[in-house]
Amino acid sequence: MIRLLCVGKMKDKALQSLVSEYVKRISAFTKIEVLEVKDEPNTHAERDAEAVRIKDSEAERVLAKLRDQDLVVLLDLGGKMWDSEQFAKQLGSWQTRAGHKGGDLVFVIAGSLGPGAALLRRSDLRWKLSDLTFTHLLTRVLILEQIYRGFMILHGRTYHK
Repeated sequence: MIRLLCVGKMKDKALQSLVSEYVKRISAFTKIEVLEVKDEPNTHAERDAEAVRIKDSEAERVLAKLRDQDLVVLLDLGGKMWDSEQFAKQLGSWQTRAGHKGGDLVFVIAGSLGPGAALLRRSDLRWKLSDLTFTHLLTRVLILEQIYRGFMILHGRTYHK
C-alpha cells in the first residue's frame, strides 16, 4: 500500500479533483490513500524559535501516523532527484522493501516551513521533486502523477512517452 501523508488541508477544489483522479488511476496498481494532518498557523514564523516549534509540532503529527515498519520517503529540498525511468525503478524497489518490512510505502509532504528534525531523522529516503518551487497543494498532484507514471513505466505502458 502507498500512503501520501500531507501537512495541511487541501483547500482547492480543482486540485482536489486532480488528486482524486490520480488516486483512482493508481488504485488499478496498488492500494493508495491520501492522509492529512493539521498544519500550524505560522504568524510568527520569521522568528527562528517559532519556526522550529511549528516544524516540530507538525512533525509530531506526521510521526504519529507512521509505523516503525513503514518505508518513509520525505519530500525535501535536500533530497535526491530522479528522472521518470529512475523513479519508476525506485518506486518498485521501495514497494518491495516496504512489503518485506511488513509496512507501507509512505510519501510525506511536510509543512510550508519544511520538516522538523525528528521527521528528517525518521525518513528512510529524501526526494527532491524539482529545483523549482511549488505550492504544497500542487506538490500533491505532482507526486501522485509521478507515482502513476512510475507504475505505467513499470507495467510497460506508453503513458510516459
